[in-house]
Amino acid sequence: MPQVTKRLRDPDINPCLLESDASTRCMDENNYNRERCSSYFLKYKNCRRFWNSVMIQRRQNGVEPSMPTAAERAEILGTMGKMPY
Repeated sequence: MPQVTKRLRDPDINPCLLESDASTRCMDENNYNRERCSSYFLKYKNCRRFWNSVMIQRRQNGVEPSMPTAAERAEILGTMGKMPY
């Protein structure tokens, strides 16, 4: 497997892995009709937007790594009570 693919499939690097997989699965099931999968695309886009803002905030605060690990992300989402996206 290419290195880029490994990075995209790593849950510590890609916080929106579930949303990405769901949108890909929707496209497969609906014969690549983008209109039927627009809600999945929107969830993925909102997920990326949310975690990007978290990453920017952590970088500004000097926290390393700038992207929280999968365990830290679960803890962040747990304190919020619901999915922000």
